[in-house]
Parts: sequence; C-alpha cells; structure tokens
Amino acid sequence: MAPLVSIIIPCFNAERWLAEAIDSCLAQTHKPIEVIVVDDGSCDNSLAVARRFESKLLKVISQDNQGGCAARNRGLQECQGEFIQYLDADDLLDTSKIGIQIERLRNAGPLSIASCKWGRFFDSLNNATFRDEPVWDSLPLEWLVNAWSSGRMMASHAWLTPRVIIEQSGGWDENLEKNQDGEFFTRVLLRSERIVFCSSARVYYRSGLSGTIAGQRTFQADESLLRSYELCEQHLLQRENSARTRAACAALMQRFVYGIYPDCPTLIERAERRIAMLGGSDLQPEGGAVFQIFAATIGWKAARHLQRLRDKFYPELSWSGKMAQAINLDT
Repeated sequence: MAPLVSIIIPCFNAERWLAEAIDSCLAQTHKPIEVIVVDDGSCDNSLAVARRFESKLLKVISQDNQGGCAARNRGLQECQGEFIQYLDADDLLDTSKIGIQIERLRNAGPLSIASCKWGRFFDSLNNATFRDEPVWDSLPLEWLVNAWSSGRMMASHAWLTPRVIIEQSGGWDENLEKNQDGEFFTRVLLRSERIVFCSSARVYYRSGLSGTIAGQRTFQADESLLRSYELCEQHLLQRENSARTRAACAALMQRFVYGIYPDCPTLIERAERRIAMLGGSDLQPEGGAVFQIFAATIGWKAARHLQRLRDKFYPELSWSGKMAQAINLDT
C-alpha cells in the first residue's frame, strides 16, 4: 500500500496565491495525500480561500498569529502522514513531484530524504528558471559543507522527508525569524543517512514578492539570521569538527558580514569573532565589475560605502528590489 504523504501549508496573508498552491497539492499523481493548511492569523481573506477547499483530503486550522515555524509545528501535530511535504503558501509543486520521490525512496533506506530540482518564477511558470546546483546530489554532511561554502541553497519544498527523521530532529525553532528552513533542514539532514536527488521532479519558488521574511532588513531580523547561522554551525560541528566543516561555517558567517555591512556593527563584530575562532575565511565579496575594481583598490568596505551612496542619491542606477530579492540566496 502506498504511504500517506502529508502536505503542510503555513499561511499568513497569502490570499493571492493560496488557491494555486493548494491546487498544485490536490493535483498530485501520488495517492494518498492529505493537506493541512494552517492559517496563522491572516488579516486578509486567506482563511476564506482555504475554507473553500475543505474536504476529507484537506483540513484547515486557524490560529492566532504565532509565526511560520509555529504554524508548521501545528501542522505536524495534526497530520498523519508517513512522509512530510512542507509548502509555503506562495510556492508550487509539479504534479508528479511527490510520486517520483516516493518511488525513489522505496528502496533507499528509512533514513533517506528526497530532493529535486527547483526553479524561480515571478508571475508565470512558463518563465521559471532552473539552474543546475552543485549541491543537488551529495551525501547529507557533504551537502551542507558544499552549500555553505558555495552560497547555494535548496528550496524548502524540494525536500520530501520521512516523518521519523523530523521527529528525531525536533520541530521548527519558533524563536527564529529568518533562515528558519535553513536551520531546520540542517538538523534534518544531519539525522539523514542519504539524499536521493530526483532529477525528473520539480518545484517552483516564487520570487520578487515584497514584505517577505527573507527581505526584512531590521536589527531584529538580522540578529535572527545570525542566530540561525550560529545554530547551524553548532549542529554541524557537533557532528564533525574538522578543517572543512569549520571553513564552511566561516564562509556562512563571512557571507552574513558581506550582506549587512555597514549596518548593525555589533552583529558584524559578533560574526567576525566567530570567523576568527573558526580559522578565518578566504571568501571574497560578490559584486559587479565596478565594485570589484574599487574593492581591489580601496578595500571592499569602502567600496560598499560607495555603493550605499550611489543607492541613496542615484537609485535609478541600482537594481530593482524585485531583482535583488530574486537572486537573494537566504531562505
């Protein structure tokens, strides 16, 4: 008998996209499935949209606003599936995604987790862009080292996870505001023995939205991001404290410094202390040709200050917020 797969959708003010996300779940070729939509205190019509789909296959839960992690934890408590599929309310699954992954996991071992290709899109799936990632196919610990060293990511809904691994890993950290999935799946992967990459399965990651958690730039949000990286470092080094894992952790921290400089100097100092304790990082700052020229002559920090002045006085020369978010590698 085919295993039950539970699809958990946390939702907050996503009325524009929720129906499309739910449709992509109900259209899955794999059966049986159940869908748990947890409305986390939405102020728009999200709850009403979800209610339209209520059935034996889809359960709607309404709770006061507690954050995405709390909503996912509530969904896990309510679901019955042997496998868990997380899906944000603005993202989509290809119709065969779960079916392909379940078939590949049949003989992969009980502590195997499946992943797949993911592509970014803005308004239409016809314009979704899939880019080969160096971290798509590797063992769990190597996946983390490669991802942190290269700055790459896996969309959270690309994973299909046995429930037993999630229960051993612990729930989503409800104290985190940013990089919630990065910290959660670090623990999940470190409990896994194998990643089964399914090249023919696909998911779609909606980009360019305003007001997302990933796009927040406040001290609280940046501090939460740094805290998530500190936790990721702790999880990885508990498993393997070696030159390669320390270098990967240092790269994660260095990328954080490059991303927020010159804001939040106390957080930058905190991250730089961790980088030094980890042995330093040779990761170079990213930027266009002009930035690289200035960075090579006056240093990357001075070059970043010049970028900020340009953005302030000549915003028309800057990337649009939509494009900047589209290439943001933090989840």
